[in-house]
Amino acid sequence: ATDIVDKDLKNLRNARWEKAFAGDVHGKAQSEDSDKNAIDRKATIVIEHLIQASDVAHTMQHWHVYRKWNERFFRECYRAYLDGRSDTNPVDTWYEGEIGFFDFYIIPLAKKLKDCGVFGKSSDEYLTYAQNNRKEWERRGREVVAEMVAKINSESDSAVSVIRRR
Repeated sequence: ATDIVDKDLKNLRNARWEKAFAGDVHGKAQSEDSDKNAIDRKATIVIEHLIQASDVAHTMQHWHVYRKWNERFFRECYRAYLDGRSDTNPVDTWYEGEIGFFDFYIIPLAKKLKDCGVFGKSSDEYLTYAQNNRKEWERRGREVVAEMVAKINSESDSAVSVIRRR
């Protein structure tokens, strides 16, 4: 349920969401399914979306929380590139990738969590944080990437200096 790069899986999840919630008018599913099947389908979909949200919860929290976990993931990807374990330098795509991540995954997910009502009024807060983080990333993201690269490179330079002194 958490493989966000699998388009087929995403399409299946969206189809299940539509089947479970699209016909829901005034709390009654417009479906030929029994009430129990409709309830079970909704419960399954909600749980699936909760699992998805748990993987990316930092994006739906305060900017500082988002930045902390974003930097840790960036560091992991950048280190893999520098160590030759990845062919892709995240510096080249991180800014744009985050914009797309918010637009095509995080914000739609936050909207679905709000629509299903599983978090009550807190759902508004998660959606608002996701939208605010997206706006802040658009405004400051390039600068943030440059800061992360400088910080990692400076730490690497310091580590090399310590090793050479030994």
